[in-house]
Amino acid sequence: MLSPPKLVILDRDGVINQDSDAYIKSLDEWIPYPSAIQAIAKLTQSGWTVAVATNQSGIARGYYNEDTLGQMHARLNDLVASVGGNIAHIAYCPHGPDDNCECRKPRIGLIRQIQQHLQMESLEGAWVVGDSLRDLQAGSSAGCHVALVRTGKGHKTEAKGSGLDNALVFDDLAAFVDWLLSQ
Repeated sequence: MLSPPKLVILDRDGVINQDSDAYIKSLDEWIPYPSAIQAIAKLTQSGWTVAVATNQSGIARGYYNEDTLGQMHARLNDLVASVGGNIAHIAYCPHGPDDNCECRKPRIGLIRQIQQHLQMESLEGAWVVGDSLRDLQAGSSAGCHVALVRTGKGHKTEAKGSGLDNALVFDDLAAFVDWLLSQ
């Protein structure tokens, strides 16, 4: 029997980089948390596969385009690689909340896209880490363990309290990674 995949799926805005209610619309506005970049590297160096699942409705809203998003993701990949880490896949939903797509979290389309891209039969044992309830809902619906970080919108999500029954809560991605690797 195959052992469960060592996979961590991260939300982007608020987990890896600073979030903004006005959207992250340019490379200049994309400001990573240095501890998150290091944490991703630590995960990959410990044998975990890291992927990103991110709603990017700013594309549908016309705030930025897929080329700009590609620049942000290239910077993310470069920063992670520069400290010895790797992001195996970045899945994003370019749709708006009213587009009724299957990929926008809390639906599980992005997580399934990652699973297919990485050719994983099962997500048993995988983690989804986010700062919003929709991240946790998507992870739970896909059968993953879920963790909330207090960065980004995480403090507000934690304060609301509902829907967090199965979630572990951490100050930031680095604290989650330290905990995970100590298990």
